[in-house]
Amino acid sequence: MAKLYFRYGVMGSSKSANALMVRYNYEERGQQALMVKPQLDQRDGEHTIASRIGLTYPCVYFSQLQAMAPGEIQAYQCVIVDEAQFLTREEVRFLTDVVDDLGVPVICYGLRADFRGNLFPGSEALLAWADVIEEVKTICWCGKKATCNARFDAAGQVVKEGEQVVLGANDRYTALCRRHWKEGNLGPGSPGCNM
Repeated sequence: MAKLYFRYGVMGSSKSANALMVRYNYEERGQQALMVKPQLDQRDGEHTIASRIGLTYPCVYFSQLQAMAPGEIQAYQCVIVDEAQFLTREEVRFLTDVVDDLGVPVICYGLRADFRGNLFPGSEALLAWADVIEEVKTICWCGKKATCNARFDAAGQVVKEGEQVVLGANDRYTALCRRHWKEGNLGPGSPGCNM
């Protein structure tokens, strides 16, 4: 029975690497997985999903998935969506139709919340409708589980206001535990550190 999965984690928790490894596992077993991402995400180039550790694979844009005939989608044993936080509520609803009406499992990877601690629209819909919700974990500089995405400015200060989406600025984000996110503490030697 097909299911809709939402695997969320903070920045740097290896979500894209995990998505690419799952695709590879399907391929190893002689099955096809379709890699998909929102067109908004152009950080790694057009039609490419890439992880920080160097894994890459071609993908289609979400709009191209929506334009496929049902039989074309059913030719795949799985649909894997990276950067799912950028989907709209209607796009997530489309994914529920892929699962429920076409019988194709869909695995979505993305951030749960932004740097302000607010849910992304796609993540909110996935949290509401996914059959399976799993956390991809990583740690804060202190060793505790990281649950927050912190954005910081050129001076190394954590900021909690501004546009929700700023692509291509990976060097301005880090994963923190909730305590250090609230404190704006990026760790030893950084501005705002209480150590």
